[in-house]
Amino acid sequence: MPGAGWISLPVFSIIAVATVFTVMFAIGVAMDVRDLRWALSRPALLVRSLFSVFVVVPVVAVLFTRWLGLPREAEVGIALMAIAPGAPVALRRSLDAGGHQAFAPALQLLIATLAVVTMPLSVMLLNYVFDTHGEVSVVTVAQQVFIAQLLPLGLGLAVHRLAPTFAARIEPGIRRLGGMMLVAFLVVVLASIWRLVFGAGLLLAVTAIAISIVALAAGHLLGGPAVETRTAVAISSALRNPGLALLVATSNSAPPEVSATIFAYLIWAAASTAGYIAMTRR
Repeated sequence: MPGAGWISLPVFSIIAVATVFTVMFAIGVAMDVRDLRWALSRPALLVRSLFSVFVVVPVVAVLFTRWLGLPREAEVGIALMAIAPGAPVALRRSLDAGGHQAFAPALQLLIATLAVVTMPLSVMLLNYVFDTHGEVSVVTVAQQVFIAQLLPLGLGLAVHRLAPTFAARIEPGIRRLGGMMLVAFLVVVLASIWRLVFGAGLLLAVTAIAISIVALAAGHLLGGPAVETRTAVAISSALRNPGLALLVATSNSAPPEVSATIFAYLIWAAASTAGYIAMTRR
């Protein structure tokens, strides 16, 4: 995993935090509080979207892993990714793919906030399913979510609200900077973990892709009727938060195979989502 090869874990963590912070701040600068009001005025759509993210994906992941008889470490790694919603890059991918400009950010904020409560509860449920003894506190999850997502988004929103002219002037440059940092970060990740991804095995790859396809289909179906909201929900459902999954794994001293599974799932889910985006653009 990163930190085991040519880049140290502390440096990797700094790059990850800086990249996510910049990307989320850029999105916040472009947002308007009225966008949040638009999404909140559609509670039925929000409920269907949250059902896809928080219920459909974890249930499908557990069923697939149990059915295919994966090794215990792979089961746990996939399950941790399935219960870890709100990947920071999901919002950027959603907006770039044509996701609803008002609904996608509001959905991301709601998912990230609810994850503070759902993650500890989901870990307790996984203990029952897999006979494990993991735990994670609400405070620990809240700190990660706040620093990675809520703080930069909030700062961006504040700039947009208090200095709209200044925000409009700096937004294109910050957005380009965030995009370049994201591409560079992905290159670093791939260079660091490609052996883990392909070494995890074909069965794990098939499982991750299958779960991602079901997540995309469920999100696309439940996010209707507008194409833009379908895209937003589908991508939010498929792309999970590796930071939260790794937080649980490392804080509970999980075997290295669990972390390797998390990274492998991350890459295959990203590839599946890229395929979905290509199809929707056609």
